[in-house]
Amino acid sequence: MPYSKEHKQKTRAKIVDCARRLFNRHGFASVSIDDIMGEAGLTRGGFYNHFGTKEELYAAVVSQVIDGTPADNWSRGEGEASQIIPEFVTAYLSRAHLENREDCCSLMALPSDVARGGEDVRNAYRQVFEFMVTNLEKGMSGSDTRQRALALAALCIGGMAVARAVDDMGLAHEVREAARDTAFSVGGWVPPQIEAAE
Repeated sequence: MPYSKEHKQKTRAKIVDCARRLFNRHGFASVSIDDIMGEAGLTRGGFYNHFGTKEELYAAVVSQVIDGTPADNWSRGEGEASQIIPEFVTAYLSRAHLENREDCCSLMALPSDVARGGEDVRNAYRQVFEFMVTNLEKGMSGSDTRQRALALAALCIGGMAVARAVDDMGLAHEVREAARDTAFSVGGWVPPQIEAAE
């Protein structure tokens, strides 16, 4: 008996989720299809029912940011967007996000892998980055919102990528906090007083 469409969608989502965690933890090159399917509790043969190549799966992992983000989180109207975006920046540049290696945003975890990847992967990364920029821009007012949204996205992603790369956690948190405070300045928001709670 063939599997239902719903079962196939759930299986595909499980593969993407397991791959995201493994790619975030080990990088694209170090993770095999067998590793991914073993993590998902599935056989290697099942992989090809969902993806043609590991790179195609990688593109799906990067695109998961868009697929996994409810539209109403980004588009509640102009007044509410100005409150949502500072909350997003705070969460993105938080200690918890820095320390959660498996479930972090693929934009910050995988940029060097993406740069070496094929067209599908780079295209998926660009789409997710543009999605982030467009929605950050909705939470801003005044002139040059596109330029400030680009800078804000680069601060979030780049700040966390650098914080992840250094071998000194004190410096990592300095980088993260500096990126967060500068991001709030770019956005024109009041920086949160959250360090004690983190």
